[in-house]
Amino acid sequence: MKNIGFVGCGDISGIYLENITNLYKDLFITGVCDLIPERSEKAAKEFGIKKVYKDMHELFADPEIDIVLNLTRPYEHYDVSIAALNAGKHLYTEKPLGASFDEAEKIMALAKEKNLYVGGAPDTFLGAGIQTCRKLIDDGVIGEVFGASAYMVCRGHETWHPDPEFYYKYGGGPMLDMGPYYLTALVSMLGAVKTVTGMTKISLGERLITSQPKNGTVIKVDVPTYVTGIMNFKSGAIGTIFTTFDVHTAQVPRIEIYGSEGTLCVPDPNFFEGPVRLYAAGDDKFVEEKLLFEYPENSRGLGLADMAKAIESNRKARASGELLIHVNEIMAGFHKASDMQTFIEMQTTVERPEPMSAPKTKGIFDI
Repeated sequence: MKNIGFVGCGDISGIYLENITNLYKDLFITGVCDLIPERSEKAAKEFGIKKVYKDMHELFADPEIDIVLNLTRPYEHYDVSIAALNAGKHLYTEKPLGASFDEAEKIMALAKEKNLYVGGAPDTFLGAGIQTCRKLIDDGVIGEVFGASAYMVCRGHETWHPDPEFYYKYGGGPMLDMGPYYLTALVSMLGAVKTVTGMTKISLGERLITSQPKNGTVIKVDVPTYVTGIMNFKSGAIGTIFTTFDVHTAQVPRIEIYGSEGTLCVPDPNFFEGPVRLYAAGDDKFVEEKLLFEYPENSRGLGLADMAKAIESNRKARASGELLIHVNEIMAGFHKASDMQTFIEMQTTVERPEPMSAPKTKGIFDI
């Protein structure tokens, strides 16, 4: 059993609170804190949590806390993560690991120095949908993998999000916001990336908020909102990715994997479920495949539960810091390559995470 301390009780915290309370039996929520005290108090009341800390430093000082769960905004991740590690706590963070590759490097360097685990979101690649895709690839169903494509297309968040400004500031943008889902899925299926290039731009310099409560506020856009990337995987496959906050709609797949014996249509990596669709050579249409693994529902916290067991078993976590920093570098590489008009060779690498196995009891990792 590992004791978890929540830093941040905003929108994303709800599913973590629910799953840790009701699904993941090896985790226990010791306490919570938030910059807005009403949020942490509400979470504590709803989920029967005994401790509400006045701030994150009081949480870090609690000897009962084993793992800090960092659910703050992206540009706040670094300060919270560094402070948690300096306090001797293992760390699990929402995506991205850092708002820049430099931040991610410093987090991982400190964790290594302190001999502490780092893990984090997204853990959707551990769900039934993408794990089924991983097995189909590993079993050779689509033959030798030649390439992959990924698309995340939307018009932005200012029409619906109550506080959308951070999406257009340091640590935001479509690649850092949604790229981790797509790139983590790709790396988990195809392995590490060797080199990247990319092109980026800011299509609209200002955004008008039309949602409440900030309706009428104008946001100055500081980060690229139209980002394209090309990846050369170590396996030899070539991948493309397109993320944008500028496009009203499009008719493109989320992720496709292309092989010598067929094409695999991968489900939306923002979710744990399917559908998984396969076009085998000689067929005349895509056929939906049966999901072969557990956790098709919203299972956020799955990577945290796995990391808790990894700490006990002295093994590598699946949603590991090594995976997070590699994804961080890929994303930074697209922007850097665009600025420099060149190719960027990755400094980091990572082995594909171990595939999931069927648990004896759902919500408990056996090893």
